[in-house]
Amino acid sequence: MSDVISIAKQARKAAIELSGWTTIQKNALLRQMADALLRHEHEILKANQQDLDAAVKAGQTIALLDRLSLDSSRLAQMAQGMHDVAALADPVGETISEQVRPNGLVLKKVRVPMGVVGIIYESRPNVTTDAAALTLKTSNAVILKGGKEAIHTNMAIIAALREGGAQAGLPEGALNLIEDTSRDAANALMKADGLVDVLIPRGGAGLISAVVQNSTVPVIQTGTGNCHVFVDETADIHMGVDIIVNAKTSRPGVCNAAETLLVHEKIADRFYPAAFAALKEKGVELRGDERAQRFGAKPATQEDYATEFLDLILAVKTVKNVEEAIEHINRFGTRHSETIVTRSGENAEKFQRFVDAACVYANASTRFTDGFEFGLGAEIGISTQKLHARGPMGLAELTTYKYYIDGEGQIR
Repeated sequence: MSDVISIAKQARKAAIELSGWTTIQKNALLRQMADALLRHEHEILKANQQDLDAAVKAGQTIALLDRLSLDSSRLAQMAQGMHDVAALADPVGETISEQVRPNGLVLKKVRVPMGVVGIIYESRPNVTTDAAALTLKTSNAVILKGGKEAIHTNMAIIAALREGGAQAGLPEGALNLIEDTSRDAANALMKADGLVDVLIPRGGAGLISAVVQNSTVPVIQTGTGNCHVFVDETADIHMGVDIIVNAKTSRPGVCNAAETLLVHEKIADRFYPAAFAALKEKGVELRGDERAQRFGAKPATQEDYATEFLDLILAVKTVKNVEEAIEHINRFGTRHSETIVTRSGENAEKFQRFVDAACVYANASTRFTDGFEFGLGAEIGISTQKLHARGPMGLAELTTYKYYIDGEGQIR
């Protein structure tokens, strides 16, 4: 679509100008934008209520409503996230490595901006501010394409951020929101190779698959989160209960929430009663194998073990040992976040070594897979691929590098 291409061309010009901005300029920009976000709290929350009303009318799930919903506290967290990013070290201009060749040429490998970053996402308004903060801090122009569920909220947020940006001299075209929520607009962004340098999808499996399959722009694939908690035979039962309850119920609609509980057969008869009671108290529906069904779980299907529920539903399976747990996770997992609860250092090491995932924990909740929790200030997404970036993506992952080569007249 011509509007998307026009936005992309303007972003390309802005990216060139942003590449010359200093860290001091960028930090001041983010602080001005964060302040503007709070100044316009009333307008943003009013727009968010409009989106929430429409989502309720459309019969959207509780999980989606939770992701979509804003209040004063969440908005304050979004503004604080921008301040946190401003306080982080700027990776742009960092010399990654330097060497002098035998012929006297000096080679420096230096971090530089990607250029124009496109982000296609669904119903989480906090992505709008996180993406703006991280891309602009790394001197990238950004094109945002949010979902229709959050369009009024996103428009209000972008209006506030642009007001703050104008006070700091933000180039026109550096911060863009595609207000057309149609698939045609998304497809146009996916095909804008030569204008957009990288595309990052954030959302459910359907969105991510569509972008990966249809984009001619290079894609950093953020993944769905079919995350597992494995309770080993040596586990502390109270710790295991606390971890699975937190991983499943603290925010069931996010990608780092647990979707499957694996329990060693030697501890199952002691663990299931305690865990199931705590989970049912939180409203969790349990779907399990024959062993789990003895303690009140409904029958599980193979599809349940492959599903990211994003809801208060948990699949349960009893396993013979850590090897079977690893095999199950590598078969059904989405390479996002996995954890083992154990007192065995040997089993913890084996689990972390052989589980194929971006983040592999021992004795901690999967809910820590988050840019803020990892000290990144915010995140642009959680990559489950293995090229360029993996796990929560912060500032460094939004840069590439170039070689600076200094000579004194050398010829080959």
